Amino acid sequence: MNTAKSNQQVVVSDDCGMTWREIKAGNAIPKAGINVCYMKVVIPNYPMQGESNFISNLKDRVRANIHIDYDYSIINPLAFIKQAKFLGKANTDADSEEAIGSAFEGAENMVIDKRIKDVAKDILVDADIVELDQSDMESHLLNESNKILEPLGVHLNFITLTFDLDEQTRQAIDVSTAMKIYQSKGLQDVGKEVMKAKAGATKITIGGRSEPISSE
Repeated sequence: MNTAKSNQQVVVSDDCGMTWREIKAGNAIPKAGINVCYMKVVIPNYPMQGESNFISNLKDRVRANIHIDYDYSIINPLAFIKQAKFLGKANTDADSEEAIGSAFEGAENMVIDKRIKDVAKDILVDADIVELDQSDMESHLLNESNKILEPLGVHLNFITLTFDLDEQTRQAIDVSTAMKIYQSKGLQDVGKEVMKAKAGATKITIGGRSEPISSE
């Protein structure tokens, strides 16, 4: 007899995915029989990992490649399957790893990644890359993403955010940070001369715009 396991969340449909019901752990999973509309989905009942990569604009028109690693759990399989009906297959063996393997990559892309990207782009557009506190940003992104994902049956356990910046932007951040240190010590004129000598130019780029360096 095929039964639902404790590390699984099994949902079945008798009407081609119009309605679903959950089979609790230890209970027998119905067979398809002659019902051609019978569908079954085996959803992992443990945390899984995913990642999202995209380009986003930050404050002052700074562009960055964003890489997000996340850990998530399916907390409501009936809500989740409504967003990922394509996972349903007739006569899928509950012990089959195929049901919880590559198929979930598509579910992550369609259900989770899209929402995370939308939330991240809305948040990051006003974020100053120089002043940004990564830990605070990750917490904010996690909370806002969960507000959208939990009604869809998904909970993010944690998020790790990484910025991949071009060389000019990294140099601008270094210059901006260094100048703030010089200014805090009352040495802004010295700082400007140091930056000028280091750059070997009459202009430096700060926050995506070029500004002249002077000794004022």
